[in-house]
Amino acid sequence: MDDRRMFERIKTKLSLKFSANGNTKQGEAETTDISGNGMGFVTKETHSLSDASLEISLLVPDYHEPLCLKDRVVWLSKVEGGKGQRVGVHLEEERLMNVAQALWKKKGG
Repeated sequence: MDDRRMFERIKTKLSLKFSANGNTKQGEAETTDISGNGMGFVTKETHSLSDASLEISLLVPDYHEPLCLKDRVVWLSKVEGGKGQRVGVHLEEERLMNVAQALWKKKGG
């Protein structure tokens, strides 16, 4: 499978909360990686997220308030032995670029 990403992924664990398709119930998750235009994360519980639009509140170190993002789910997979799932999201706008650059500098890249 070809990797068509325009931006390098940075492996990092950040907490986030999300809601799908305008639902008021929030789920919790932790990122696995972030790039300039998307991220992967693992949810704590299984949710109906296939083709969902997500509103995400990402907790970023050194930011005074959560970063609010609107994403589109592009892939899902089960977590072995757990009750959560792995989720890949894509941003239509490259709003994570500044976060990705800051993480890259912190990592020493």
